[in-house]
Amino acid sequence: MLDFEAAIFDLDGTLLDSMAIWHEIDIEFLGRRGLDVPDEYISAINSKSFRETAEYTIEYFGFDVTPEELMDEWFKMAIDKYSHQVRLKPNAKEYLLFLKGRGIKLGTASSLPRVLADPALKKNGVYHLFDAFTTTDEVGRSKEYPDIYLLAASKLGVQPGNCIVFEDILPGIKAVRAAGMHPYGVYDRSSEHHQEEIRALAEVYIRDFGELL
Repeated sequence: MLDFEAAIFDLDGTLLDSMAIWHEIDIEFLGRRGLDVPDEYISAINSKSFRETAEYTIEYFGFDVTPEELMDEWFKMAIDKYSHQVRLKPNAKEYLLFLKGRGIKLGTASSLPRVLADPALKKNGVYHLFDAFTTTDEVGRSKEYPDIYLLAASKLGVQPGNCIVFEDILPGIKAVRAAGMHPYGVYDRSSEHHQEEIRALAEVYIRDFGELL
C-alpha cells in the first residue's frame, strides 16, 4: 500500500526527456546573435519561470528586446519540438498508470508554459491522467521557493505532507523540503553536477521510473 495521496511531477528533465531540446534552442537562439552558451547562464536559469528566464536573459546579455518578444521567439522555436519530438522518460507512462490505478492523485509543478507542456503530454498519451496542472507563472516565483509545490497540492486537495514530488534540479528538491513535502530525485544529465547533493536531500532517488514499479 502506498503511503501518500498525491504525486506531483516536474516536467522538463523529470517526466519529459526534454532538456537536450532546450540546449539545442539555447545554442540556436544565441548562435543567431553570434554568442556561445555560458555554463553559468544555464545554471542560473534552471529553476526560473519562463518569464524570469526571459528577464534574466535580457539582463545577462544586454539584449534590447522585451520579455514578451523573447518568449515569443522561444515559443516558436519550441512548439514544434514539444508537439512532435519530446518523449517521456523511460517507464514514466507505466508509472503514471500504476499510480492512477491505485487512486493516487496526479499533478504537475513546472516552469514549462502550458502551451508547450500540453502538446507534449497529449502526444505521449498521458495528459488525461493528470488531475491538475501548475506552473511557476501562476505563483510569480521560481522553483527556489515552495510556492508552486504548495499551489499544486492545494489544487489536488491534498495536504503537503501527503504529497511526493519528483524533481531533477537541486533548487526544486530544496523547495519541496521547505514546503513540508516528500522530495523524490530523478536523474537527468543536465543536473548531473548536482547529483550527489540531490541524492543526499531526496527521500528517494531514481534513474528510471521502472525502479518504482
